[in-house]
Amino acid sequence: MKPIWSKACLALLASAAIGLTTSAQAADDCPLPGNLRVVIGSTSTGGDTYQNSSIVVDQLAKKLDINAKVDAVGVMPAFQALERSRHGNTIMIFHDGAYLGHLYGVNGYPDIFTKYLIGPTIAINPGNAYLVPKDSPYQTLDDIMAAAGNGKQIRVAIQPGGVSEIGFSALKNAVRMKYPGKEGNIVAVNTGSQADKNQLLFDGAADVINGSVQANEQYTQLPADDQKAMRFVWITARHDTVAQTEAAGMGDTTREQLLQYVTPNVEVPMGEGQDFTFDKEFFFLYNKDMDPAAVKCIDDALADIYDQGEIQKQQKRSFFIPDFKPSAQAATYLEKKNEEYRTIIDDLKG
Repeated sequence: MKPIWSKACLALLASAAIGLTTSAQAADDCPLPGNLRVVIGSTSTGGDTYQNSSIVVDQLAKKLDINAKVDAVGVMPAFQALERSRHGNTIMIFHDGAYLGHLYGVNGYPDIFTKYLIGPTIAINPGNAYLVPKDSPYQTLDDIMAAAGNGKQIRVAIQPGGVSEIGFSALKNAVRMKYPGKEGNIVAVNTGSQADKNQLLFDGAADVINGSVQANEQYTQLPADDQKAMRFVWITARHDTVAQTEAAGMGDTTREQLLQYVTPNVEVPMGEGQDFTFDKEFFFLYNKDMDPAAVKCIDDALADIYDQGEIQKQQKRSFFIPDFKPSAQAATYLEKKNEEYRTIIDDLKG
């Protein structure tokens, strides 16, 4: 007796065949491996680089039907892994520290614009901030600059050579512009992690620290007589960037309160009629020999993902600002940003 095939069964088989064909075509169009390693320039799985990368990579893996894993290996191992990956099996996600380290002359940081391919930007962390103890005599950043201009030494705790230091350089440059010859009163206290910077403030060994809205907002809620109590004095992000955050802000600090600490409410002169701002932006990096078809594949997949709108909701819930620019546009944009900050650093060296 011949088997009886229902129309539904035949339709299901036909659909499966079409699905296999479509998957095969997608694999041909997108020469990425089925297992993609995404290294990041951080060893922390609790920090913003890992968190943001995971959001994007999970969506990308789903879109392309591949396995993709975020690997928190740190800056130097990530660069080394990228150099070895000529077939696109390893790519990298990092932030502005990737080129700032080179501008500051940190050992092991290459010029990413000549050594690698710049991939798409994906998000901004708008939380890069500077804080003082809650009982500090300095109420504003203007107070801090004026004190330096009047001969008072201001100790600023930073992690040298990257995102943490660029705001310090801008502050020092602003003092140089407003009080020529007094910029030496802005003094770096070089240290490591955010916990280390916080401890310097708790111990009275620093007057100001670099921190973040995410990591330090909890300390701003403490009563003034608590040794760990802090106040924001400056958030480096652009006004328009912070204005895109959720109205609830972060923790118990609303968006409107955060906007008090950005330009134009806080002025840090950078040039004629221009204030310094800095958005900490995350982007992809590829090996120089990455297949252009694979680069295009990631660009196109991310464009579709951002068009759908769900990823923006995820990013904003985690206090990131969606910021997709395809590879070519991202490369031009980041090279311009690199040159702007090179000017500040070179002026101080001069």
